[in-house]
Amino acid sequence: MTLELFLVLAAALLAIGLFGALSQQSVVMVMMGLELMLNGVILAAAAFWYFLAPAPDGQVLVLVVITAMTVEMAMGFAVVTLLYRAKEADMTDMAAELKG
Repeated sequence: MTLELFLVLAAALLAIGLFGALSQQSVVMVMMGLELMLNGVILAAAAFWYFLAPAPDGQVLVLVVITAMTVEMAMGFAVVTLLYRAKEADMTDMAAELKG
């Protein structure tokens, strides 16, 4: 496996996630698109660190970022669940009315 192959895969994940985040109406699907975009960025960073500086420091940082991303997505899903229970808003248009 080469660096270019990893970067193409990361770019594909980023593009699919961007399309999913911009084209969906459901809040959960938008969050899944954002998750794919973050995974593409993490894959590109991990590939750069593996091929350019094979020290374990980069791999540890990738694990920390994945852990933080997991906590962030869990909190996001908790907010979406509470939003649905309180206002039965499961689409982004319904959630936009909650600004004030």
